Amino acid sequence: MTELDEKDRLLIAALRKDSRQSLVALARHAGLSRSATHERLRRLEAKGVVAGYTIRLGQEDKSPVVRALVAVAFQPGKNCDHVVPHLSGMPHVVSCWSLAGATDLMLLVECESNGELDTIRRKIATIPGVATVQTHVTLRTHFDRRG
Repeated sequence: MTELDEKDRLLIAALRKDSRQSLVALARHAGLSRSATHERLRRLEAKGVVAGYTIRLGQEDKSPVVRALVAVAFQPGKNCDHVVPHLSGMPHVVSCWSLAGATDLMLLVECESNGELDTIRRKIATIPGVATVQTHVTLRTHFDRRG
């Protein structure tokens, strides 16, 4: 992981709050000149610390309707190299994390209905190397600092 100094952390915090801020506003927040801020942002992007800029839709416009965490355990002798390529081609699987412990992967799945979630879950269960799939439907988001 790249070492971040206090100015980098201030810039990242400001971007998390509002990624549409002007360079001048970001510079003011970090206590840097405009050119120094621009250079730091370029460096953070080049190193992959800042991978992109996005928007977060308001509650009324949020889609999809169903969001679930899906816990996947591998069959003995299988690993991420066997399973993840199949998951990466599934557009409803929006995030995939490797875990330590009894669960090998945790997936964030977003779709339009419980029926569609069941279809996705069944498809995941048929991937070669998958032993078990546990689905945890989210009820409410209390906060989300990703956007």
